[in-house]
Amino acid sequence: MSSLASADETEHFGFFLLPEFSMISFAAAVDPLRMANRMSGRPLYAWHFYGLNDKPVRCSNGVVIPPTRKMEDLEGLDCMFVVAGIGAHQLDQEPLFKWLRSLKRRGMSLGATSTGSLLLARAGLLKGKTCTIHWENRDSLQEMFPDLIVTEELYELDGKVMTCSGGLAGLDMMLQLIGLRHGEALAQDVAEQCIHPDIRPAHDKQRMKLQLRYHANHPRLLKALELMRTHVEEALTIDQICSRIGLSSRQLERLFRQYLEETPAQYYMALRLERARHLLQQSSLSVLQIADACGFSSTSYFSRCYRQHFGNTPREERSAG
Repeated sequence: MSSLASADETEHFGFFLLPEFSMISFAAAVDPLRMANRMSGRPLYAWHFYGLNDKPVRCSNGVVIPPTRKMEDLEGLDCMFVVAGIGAHQLDQEPLFKWLRSLKRRGMSLGATSTGSLLLARAGLLKGKTCTIHWENRDSLQEMFPDLIVTEELYELDGKVMTCSGGLAGLDMMLQLIGLRHGEALAQDVAEQCIHPDIRPAHDKQRMKLQLRYHANHPRLLKALELMRTHVEEALTIDQICSRIGLSSRQLERLFRQYLEETPAQYYMALRLERARHLLQQSSLSVLQIADACGFSSTSYFSRCYRQHFGNTPREERSAG
């Protein structure tokens, strides 16, 4: 086998970096390409960095990455990944969205890591596509774009659109792409180089299992926690939860105090308020919409509960952000 790849064999990836992007999400997507070249002994991949107005981009940990190409230089590019992080919901630049739409018209594949999915959605590029995003941002994306199919998968490959939940999920997605194009053996070699012996399938969970998070193995407690997590917008009463899991309210309270050191009502309220905080910080939804999305019947009740829990009102939270 030749040690050199032909020009047609080399696949060119672009990474469009946005301010405050996540370094771990970025590195997890780029480095497997480098390793695939090294392990195969052939330049299977090339990668190029882009930035807004062709300027250096500062990531969330302070590292600054200079673009290696100007935005108009798209020669040979096969795919463009939008790499974002904190604050992506505040970026509303029609010229950027127009540029992304032009890439689609050129027949280019489009991808996103973490909150980059939100920007693809704002550009109108996720219509009719199945996509994913970091679990912390899933609710806000679904609220802003209710017609989108947003999953909790680690990554989604839907035709020429690839979305990734961020963090180390980018590694699993790239290993999948390497395997599809160049064989499972190379993907496994790259995974071993990353000390990532178990390549996770797309449907693996984004979030830590409840029993690990709370050091609890009681099946009915775990069922109660899952019910609360999946019923935020249409909140259940504690009696309804007890009825579904087959415990009395006294028995459930005893379990919560034993494992979580708080009552079921306190835990459930905190869960809903944490979701509200995420929406305030990472979406442009109104306070009324957020109150409704978190199961509060009125904004005044929502504001009162929020202040009691966090020490400031929802509007103050958003202003501070």
